[in-house]
Amino acid sequence: MANLNKIPVTVITGFLGSGKTTLVRHLMQNPQGKRLAVIVNEFGDVGVDGEILKSCAIPECPAENIMELANGCICCTVADDFIPTIEALMAIDPQPEHILIETSGLALPKPLLKAFDWPNIRSKITVDGVIALADAEAVAAGRFAPDVAAVDAQRLADDSLDHETPLSEVFEDQIACADIILLTKPDLAGPEGIARAKEVIAAETPRPLPVVEVAEGAVDPRVILGLEAAAEDDIDARPSHHDGHDDHEHDDFESVIIDIPEVSDPAELVARIEEMAKSQNILRVKGYAAVTGKPMRLLVQAVGARVRHQFDRPWGPNETRQGRLVVIAEHDDVNAAAISAALVKTPAAAE
Repeated sequence: MANLNKIPVTVITGFLGSGKTTLVRHLMQNPQGKRLAVIVNEFGDVGVDGEILKSCAIPECPAENIMELANGCICCTVADDFIPTIEALMAIDPQPEHILIETSGLALPKPLLKAFDWPNIRSKITVDGVIALADAEAVAAGRFAPDVAAVDAQRLADDSLDHETPLSEVFEDQIACADIILLTKPDLAGPEGIARAKEVIAAETPRPLPVVEVAEGAVDPRVILGLEAAAEDDIDARPSHHDGHDDHEHDDFESVIIDIPEVSDPAELVARIEEMAKSQNILRVKGYAAVTGKPMRLLVQAVGARVRHQFDRPWGPNETRQGRLVVIAEHDDVNAAAISAALVKTPAAAE
């Protein structure tokens, strides 16, 4: 009964590029008559996702109800960022009836759930559910699940080796914390890929979980909202690789921001991003570019070498037509000079 007086919060987690922003945008456009608020947490200080969502603001979720936490993992900045943001949202009049939290793709959801036990907010909000998004094509390709047989063989040879990559740990922690898993981009995976992805996910979940295929974020809000999971009271059932640790580090990942001059051909920029992602093991690219002769800004998002781009809004009258891209990779793969050289076409290269 106590939860009837609490604002429900849905935590949306998932790996880089799994479709979290697309899902949040869909939920904003289908609010089921409720006043929504959104917290979006990005890795890197270019607020691409937050700006996308603010452009979709509607009366049920106005722009002032959309708050960004940039350049810091939400699960590591609870006291400094998350708690004050929640308190600010609850002070809005009229008060939101449901809060959506889009975490960074690198965030572990369990430390965030623990924040809901803080005395000054525990009586006011509850975790309605944790929704984990998984890219069907990527999971089917085994990018986040190690070859168990090979790992066991290596462990037999040297027990001191840690054979799980940071990426697999993030993925597994997100899956283990979820109440529902959304399998995104099923069209790219195909029937066999979807079946394989479901097998991988089933092997990682500590308990049976529903897995729903979702294309372009289009899921009935009734499926994922109103779960009443009270996940903050159910933490022990959501195991993590980091259980027993007070915090976790993100030194395994790094982001660099590259300013790019106006481009003449979007296809050429896409080709450069694709080549850079392949040659330098880049996980994620997101940002925007200015295209010569075009009044609209070009929004760019990439998962590995898979690049999507579209014109999203006109350039403002006082804006400099300067592109910016955030590039994210594992720490050892980040070479800022090489990334800049790959993305920025020099005059010599243009000839």
